Amino acid sequence: MDPFLIIDKYYAPGSRLSAILKDHGVKVAEKSLEIAGNLPASWQVDLDFIEKAAILHDIGIFKTRSESIGCNGDLPYICHGFLGRQILDQEGLDPAYGLVAERHTGAGITLSNIIRNDLPLPQRDMVPVSLAEKIICCADKYFSKSPPKNNLPMTAGKITEKLEKISPDHARRFAGWAEEFQLG
Repeated sequence: MDPFLIIDKYYAPGSRLSAILKDHGVKVAEKSLEIAGNLPASWQVDLDFIEKAAILHDIGIFKTRSESIGCNGDLPYICHGFLGRQILDQEGLDPAYGLVAERHTGAGITLSNIIRNDLPLPQRDMVPVSLAEKIICCADKYFSKSPPKNNLPMTAGKITEKLEKISPDHARRFAGWAEEFQLG
């Protein structure tokens, strides 16, 4: 499976949004592979899956609104994860790809967070469970898609501070992964 061919089904090749999505996906894939490569061998991660899932994790952004990156969809940006899952499931991919897409937003979104904040999301936990989901979610936080910040990787400390503003739970989850994966 070539993740770029799947992206090209939904994004006009050569378009600004396609370039932003692919550039971000490649950066997240590289960071994910770096994280996975530093784990003990006994953790046994599927590097091919991690690379492809990382490239595809944001495929649902075109259905949402985010002026800074040129998304002109109908739904709020927070919906891009579960929308990505729908797309990847419709493509007939292993369901694990869709779960990465759905569970990567923030540091995962709990059902209680969805209900408490009346978020426009399906009412279910969307928190990374598998090791691959955690790695990709964690790696994603290091890179923005919004120019000019998209070329400035963040530090674990800054990511934790940023997530703290969203929710202390997000910050704690990310900080736990950063410690577990020995990230600086």
